[in-house]
Formats: sequence, C-alpha cells, structure tokens
Amino acid sequence: MKQIPMTVRGAELLREELDFLKNIRRPEIIKAIAEAREHGDLKENAEYHAAREQQGFCEGRIQEIEGKLANSQIIDVTKMPNKGKIIFGATVVLVNVDTDEEVTYQIVGDDEADIKSGLISVNSPIARGLIGKELDDMVNIITPGGNVEFEIIEVNYV
Repeated sequence: MKQIPMTVRGAELLREELDFLKNIRRPEIIKAIAEAREHGDLKENAEYHAAREQQGFCEGRIQEIEGKLANSQIIDVTKMPNKGKIIFGATVVLVNVDTDEEVTYQIVGDDEADIKSGLISVNSPIARGLIGKELDDMVNIITPGGNVEFEIIEVNYV
C-alpha cells in the first residue's frame, strides 16, 4: 500500500480524533441506539435510524483514520539539517514578484491542509512547484488566476 506522508503534528491530530471517536463518540452513539430501541417499533423509529446512520459514519471514519495511521510516513523536519532546500514539512516564505505580497506556507499531508492557516497539501500545485527549490530561487506557479512568479525568501524546518 502507498505510504501517506504526514507531519508529526498531523499524526498527533489524527490520533486525537481516533481516541475521541473510539472512547467518547462511539459510546454516545451506542447509548442513543439503546434508548431509541426502547421506544418500540424500529421500522418507524426515526431516532433509531438516525443513530444507526451516525454509527456508520463514526465506524467508517475510525477505519479510515486507522488505515491512514497504519500507512503513514511521519516526517519530522525539525530533526533534519536545513540546507535551504524546500522539502515536505518545510515552512516557506514567498514574495509575489508582481505585487510584493508576502505569503507563508507549510507543506503538509493532504489531511492536514488548511489554506487559511497557511498549510498547503504536498499535492497542491503550489507545493509541487516549490518542492526541491532552494532559498532565493524564483519559481513560476500556475494558479487558477494565471501564472504567478514568486521569490523564495525564507525556508524553515520548524
């Protein structure tokens, strides 16, 4: 099976979600199903069907997280020497050459991506254009709005 890259923080978040689902959410759903069963006829019991549906979603998410963690490749960039090269997990500061706008991104796994927080997926067009580049390089990224040229002004492994 294919390895799934993720940062140490991303793995921690998945483990926390898995713990919540198994130890808090799952027992809540089981209790809701038991209470709904007490109401009688299951064919026309909306509470029972809703609880069973929630149970299906919860169990599916548990399986998904367990699969991702089992196939994860956890990469801790803080333990790597920073040679100014952009790799998975690196935090990069870019300047848009045309507008002088500065942006900061950390390249993370698909599950961790949150553009509003500056976390971009390793599979995103921006990250694919940055991986392997070095400090002070100029990089041309194809975006939905057209080509954008950036200068890499900082590369951190934090």
